[in-house]
Amino acid sequence: MNFKVLFLAHTPDAEIEKHKCVLETPKYKLFVILVRNQSQALEVCKKFAEEEGIHSILLCPGFTHKDIAEISEAVGENVGVSVARGDSLSNRIAMRAMKEAGWFPEKE
Repeated sequence: MNFKVLFLAHTPDAEIEKHKCVLETPKYKLFVILVRNQSQALEVCKKFAEEEGIHSILLCPGFTHKDIAEISEAVGENVGVSVARGDSLSNRIAMRAMKEAGWFPEKE
């Protein structure tokens, strides 16, 4: 048996059936999926909890506390839910790069 982890990241142009991969060793299986929004995230988390028997979910920093609580409730108490968070400098660096990549629409 291997340890199964699902990593989810938000991106505005994600297509969940297209933007995914699996990395695996005999002891570890990492599913990586890009999602557009919380609705897709919940759908993916439920599916992987039921069908793949994942042990842990790792979320990108874009997930809010409310999002995390909804995911935790959806997958049940046997799946750990963690969030990757950075310090202030790291967050500013990431935000600047995301802005330059066109993640956020320009305000009029």
